[in-house]
Amino acid sequence: MKRTIMLFDLTRGSKRLRQLLVTGKTFMVLSISSMLFFVAIGIAGMAHQHSLSAPVSSMTGFAASVSSGFFGDMLEMEMPQFHSSKSGEELSGTQISSFILRLMTNVNPSDPRSLIAGEIPGMNADSSFLIAGGVGTDPNVWPEDNIPIPGDAGSSNGDDHGPGVTEGDNQPSDTPEPPASTPTPTEKPDPTPAPDDSGAGHTTGKDKVVFIYHSHSRESWYPEVSDKKGDANSASKNITLVGERLAEKLEDLGVGTTHSDEDYPTTVPGYDWNYSYKYSKKTVQEAIASNKKLKFFFDIHRDSQKRKYTTVDINGKSYAQVYFIIGHKNPDWKKNAEFATQIHDALEKQYPGLSRGILGKTTATGNGEYNQSLAQDSVLIEIGGVDNTLTESYRTADVLAKIIADIYWDAERVSASK
Repeated sequence: MKRTIMLFDLTRGSKRLRQLLVTGKTFMVLSISSMLFFVAIGIAGMAHQHSLSAPVSSMTGFAASVSSGFFGDMLEMEMPQFHSSKSGEELSGTQISSFILRLMTNVNPSDPRSLIAGEIPGMNADSSFLIAGGVGTDPNVWPEDNIPIPGDAGSSNGDDHGPGVTEGDNQPSDTPEPPASTPTPTEKPDPTPAPDDSGAGHTTGKDKVVFIYHSHSRESWYPEVSDKKGDANSASKNITLVGERLAEKLEDLGVGTTHSDEDYPTTVPGYDWNYSYKYSKKTVQEAIASNKKLKFFFDIHRDSQKRKYTTVDINGKSYAQVYFIIGHKNPDWKKNAEFATQIHDALEKQYPGLSRGILGKTTATGNGEYNQSLAQDSVLIEIGGVDNTLTESYRTADVLAKIIADIYWDAERVSASK
């Protein structure tokens, strides 16, 4: 009887032990599953928050990870008017891994600097940074692009345009600030400053060595357009006049220059402002193909910043300040920066305060390349802002012509002495 009771107790204890073991395993499995579930939710939440706080940076990482052909195919699927030159390229496992890593951590596997970029100011690969500042210029105020409303500034007729959307943190007000004691548009522009002896009597003859164009050809100024409340854009009175002035003065100084005043909203079927540099790139490529002697290339723009950030008084006269933009998507951007620095330094020496500086920009803050990979001596120049006048911009163009001519003839003299 006792043996039976003991066997029963052992059997019951073994069964209870098995139940405890099963319960423990179940608890462990549930615990691990719950932990993995919350970790997955946390990672998803972090990814979502990162995508909301830095959408451009995430897309930059994606664009940097995939091949140009694959990315072009995706764009073409969403935008039929975009035609990719390559197709059929597949996304590799390495590219997918690179994209996911950049999305989650903002670290670019192909750029070791990105491991510490967030901790050291100026090293973030997805940010603009000042290469050189101008005399008395606020280093925290950078150029802005004013995006016209589709179907308005992109149309081929009329000068009046509705309010636009501005990139950057400093949004311009709807009503422009009234210019203080500025020349009227009818005032006669100043004569071209006389060149120094370095280029005296020189001429390129029939050779054209400078090419001037405008990716945003309709950028204008509030004092010059009839509608003071809309965008400072015009189909006729715009930045192309300043490019024309610069070309004329360079010619007067013996430097053969070609100026393109092509109005892309008129000449490009299905024009889209967002593809401005794609259109102008074709213009530059055609110019290079037709003239191998071209050396200097200038894409002339007008900044969207207000007057107080884009104007300087020199010897009692107001000038539209200039800002040089360098695209860091271009692998050889340092060569372009050297060219811009030559002009900037000469301006700082002869006309202190006329240059606001040189800004390096990536695809996170703009086009990122600006056609500058086509030539080493190529730079985008912002001349003045929305509140400047055409007269002030002409004054600056005259000074730029003198500086550019001096640099060209200095380079020719050095080349001839070799």
